[in-house]
Amino acid sequence: MPYDWILGLLGGLLIGTGGAVFLLFNGRIMGASGIIGGLVDGSGASNRDERLAFLLGVALVPAALALLFGPVENHLTSNLAVLIAAGLLVGVGTRIANGCTSGHGVCGISRLSLRGMVATVFYIGAGGLTVVLFRHLLGVI
Repeated sequence: MPYDWILGLLGGLLIGTGGAVFLLFNGRIMGASGIIGGLVDGSGASNRDERLAFLLGVALVPAALALLFGPVENHLTSNLAVLIAAGLLVGVGTRIANGCTSGHGVCGISRLSLRGMVATVFYIGAGGLTVVLFRHLLGVI
């Protein structure tokens, strides 16, 4: 099995396990956009420390794995404007969809949520169209 596939499989297992543990211990869906959104708009003030610990883990675990196993090659663009625009568009999209890939895709589909399945189909489709438009037609990324 190619190394990239093994990394993807391990990453998927970690995300799925994280979602299951979060649900088991908190009784809530592990939606990263909701966790961040609750910090930004103040609605998550009652469990702020838990939200910050989650986000810290999301940032530090990949960094620790990179130290252990070395950096992983990525194919991100070096164009800072494109990265900023992409981040803003993802943020807006998660607010419009009332969730993100972890909430709808990982946790929603695993719970057989129709809303999660429909949202996942649409954001995967939008991502595909974005790549076709910006990479293949406009040559920006």
